This record gives sequence, structure tokens and C-alpha cells, in this order.
Amino acid sequence: MTKRPTFLAHPLIGPSLLLLLLALVSILSRPLTPIDETRYLGVAWEMWQKNEYLVLFKNGAPYSHKPPLLFWLYNLGWAITGISEWWPRMVSPLFSCGALWITLSISRQLWPGDRNTGQQALWILSSSLLWMLFSTSAMFDVMLTFFVLMGIRGLLVAANASMLRGFAWLGVAIGFGVLAKGPVILLHLLPVALLAPWWKPGLPGKKWYGGIFLAILGGTAIALTWAIPAAIQGGEEYRRMIFWGQTANRMVDSFAHKRAIWWYLPLLPILLFPWITWSGLWRGLFAQAQQRLDSGLRLCLAWLVPTFIFFSLLSGKQVHYLVPLIPAFALLAARLSKQARPGGVWLPGLLVAAAGIAMLYFSQARVLPGMLKVWEPLPWWPGAGLLAVTIVSLGLGRNPERQTRALVVMGAALYISILALTAGNLRQRFDVHPIAIEIRKLQDQGVPVANNGIYHDQFHFAGRLDKTIDELNEPTDMGVWFARHPDGVVILYTSGVAAQTALFAQPYIGEHALLVNFHQAQALGLIKEDQ
Repeated sequence: MTKRPTFLAHPLIGPSLLLLLLALVSILSRPLTPIDETRYLGVAWEMWQKNEYLVLFKNGAPYSHKPPLLFWLYNLGWAITGISEWWPRMVSPLFSCGALWITLSISRQLWPGDRNTGQQALWILSSSLLWMLFSTSAMFDVMLTFFVLMGIRGLLVAANASMLRGFAWLGVAIGFGVLAKGPVILLHLLPVALLAPWWKPGLPGKKWYGGIFLAILGGTAIALTWAIPAAIQGGEEYRRMIFWGQTANRMVDSFAHKRAIWWYLPLLPILLFPWITWSGLWRGLFAQAQQRLDSGLRLCLAWLVPTFIFFSLLSGKQVHYLVPLIPAFALLAARLSKQARPGGVWLPGLLVAAAGIAMLYFSQARVLPGMLKVWEPLPWWPGAGLLAVTIVSLGLGRNPERQTRALVVMGAALYISILALTAGNLRQRFDVHPIAIEIRKLQDQGVPVANNGIYHDQFHFAGRLDKTIDELNEPTDMGVWFARHPDGVVILYTSGVAAQTALFAQPYIGEHALLVNFHQAQALGLIKEDQ
């Protein structure tokens, strides 16, 4: 009599628990990072304050840079659990666990008789450095990936079972993907959809491409249920920005020759670590080069390669643009990695050990490089712990059947060790709560507050601010502003420590944030005597 698999034996359980553990470690180790994470919580906070769910606001002005889904989810959680920081920080981990579930479903549709590939793909996905980083961040990219995966699954259903049902899922994925991060979801889904005759020969062309067109129309209709009322309520400028301005501006910025076409390539060994350094993957890749690609591998390549090339051609590159491609890499790597041999984890093991030695060195070094020169002393134990875990993992990886476990442990241990190493300095230099609380006290006393430079809403949620902060974007703006607000206070950012000439000062990212009044700003040489 065969035993039924236990709950813990389900392939989703282990990777999901790993991601939730990493989320907990991240919440305990680091604050929300300015300026992106703090800005998004600031926008969500203003949505909550204004009870306004159509038009987004940042520092009291309409905010058209992002669609509303993430902010809706933050507010939904707050309505259930109360205002907190932990809920927004759990949204990405929850979507990450959902992405595991859809990835497993995709694997089983691509290779119905191969259960091992799906489980392997989940471990590869959950322990890749890029995925771990953004699964524990209050950002949009893992949520976008969830809807990309939903769309890929819809295409598979349309190709293998029911076009009506599959394209309905594709339309829903496109619609919610646009609400998650805008039309960029089409860059991830259209190459796979248009290349379907390559990965699934024999499809009826007219019905297939007609279905894609209708799915795009359906997705557009879902997105317009927000965009049209928001445009009406937000006014002409907001309408122009959400329907055209942001797309046009982003395209102009993307081709502004900021980063070279090869910029992503040297980052891939880090972003896809430890799996891209595993000899089992490369043996499988070389073995596959002598064989014909199966339908599943073709789909993964249609998903991965065109989108990677497109993002490489864009000059305005960011590493998080590649997050929705990590499941494609995980499925591809899991399917190919069939050639594991004894000693196959030595290269990633040596690299992790080198990272551990570097951590130990920097914890004892008196002079740190670059930005780290201003950091407080680093603890020694993360590096020592990482070395110990590496030794155990290398022993575990001597057995080819346990190499996956060894790589998962090394990847997760590396990420946790980096968080542990930097936790103290991150809390000191990225935590905006102290200055945000001081700003709230000033505003409660009726003191006007301005920001020297563009204000990114980084203090609004942390201080629970209910008043706007003026922006001083030109050198002469400060003197004019103080003339209007002689009792006002300005937020300054400087690399020099001037705590003795400020109402309040704290470390802020790589410099210091100060609160100064008119006389202190004058003493710092920011205002001329005749102003």
C-alpha cells in the first residue's frame, strides 16, 4: 500500500516557507529603503488619508507615474489589520508564493510526465538572488511577474485545451498587469504569444492571433475601468499623463543613452546566483545543444530571449526590469539540469566562501572602500556563519542527488548573511522615522516645512504627515521661501556633518539629512546676507 504524500512533501511548501523566512529576516534586518519603497508607502498613505482611490497623490499633487493596484492592496490590508508597515512589506512575498504556484502549474503543462522539473524550478526560482531581493521588497515587480505567469499559463491553456478559457485568462492577466505596472506586461507576454507557431506547431493561425487581439482588448477594458474614471476626476493634466505622457516620457528616457547595451551581461552571474554557476546546468545546456528543443524549452526561450534583448536595447536599464524573466530562467534551468555529477557545486561554493572571507575582512578592516567609509563597524559573525554553511553545503553537494539542496542553502545563506552584515548600518542610514517624526512635530506646531530639492514623499508615511512639504528646486528658492515663511524649517541633504548648526540631524543614505531654520541656513552659507 503506497503512502499518501504528506503536506510538507508538496513541492510548493519548502520554497514557500523559504520565501516567507526571507521576508521575515528582511523585515527584521532593514527598514524601508528610500527613495522608492518609502515613496510608494507615502502615496498609499495619502490615498488612505484622502479616502481617494482613483487619483493617486504624492505630497498633495496628482501622481501619475504608477498605476493603482499596489496602493489599493496596501489600503485593503490596512482596512483589515490597521495602519502598519509590516503589511505592505508582506505583499510582495505573498505574490512571490503565488508565482511559485503558477510556475509549478506551467511546468506540469509544459512537461506533463516530468514531476521533477517543476519542483526543481521552484527551488531555483525561490533561491535566485534577484528573486530573493525583490520578493522581500515593497516594489511592483514580483506582483507584475505574478500576472505575467498568469498570462503564460493562459496561453498554454489556449494552445492545449480551450482557446476561449485560455484567452480569457490572458485578458485578465493583461488587465491586472497594466493596473500593476502599466503596459510593460505586453513586452513580456506578446513575444510568447506571437511565437506560438514555433513552440506549438499546428495552431490555427487566424483563431490564435484573433484570440490574442481579443485578449488585449479585454485587458485594455479592465484597465480602463480605472483609467477612465480617474482621468475624469483627475483633470486634463492627469488624464494626459496616464494615457500618454508617462508612456512617451518613459520611452524618451529609455533611449536617452544612459547605459550600454551590454550592461546586464556582467550582472547576470550575480542576479542568477547560485544557479548560473552550477556545472549541472551547463552540462545540460551543452547536451541539449546536440538535440532538438522540445516544446517547453522553446516556450521558455520565446519568453526569455526577445524580452531580454529588448531591455538590453533600452538605455534606461534597471535590474528589477528582469524580475519577470526569472521564472523563465528557472524553468529552463530545471529542465536542462539533468547532468549533475559529484563535485558540481564547487564553483558556487568557492564563490560563497570568498564572499564570507570578504565579509570577515571588512568587519576587521579599519578603512572601508567607497560609500562604506562612512559606515559603522561591521559584525564578524555573518561572514563566519556563511563560511560554516558553505563547508556543510559542499559536503552535502558531494552527492549529486543533494546538489539542489546544497545550492538552495548557499544562495539563501548568502542573502541572509548580507542582510545580517549590513543590518545595523541600514537601520541607521535608511530609517527615515526619526526625521519624519521631527517633521510631524513641526507641522503639528504650525511650522511650515520645505525640502531642498525634489521631495520623494519619503517622510510622509513614516511621520504619518497630513500636510504637504514645499519643494525648493532652484538655488534662489530658499531665500524667497524663508522670506515668506520666516519661522519655517528646511530639510537639507549634505555630505558634511553639520549637526551643531541644525535643529535636527541624522545619517541619510550616503549623507546626512538636516532640519534648519533661517539663521542656521544663513550660517551654512545657503542664504546670502542680502536675501
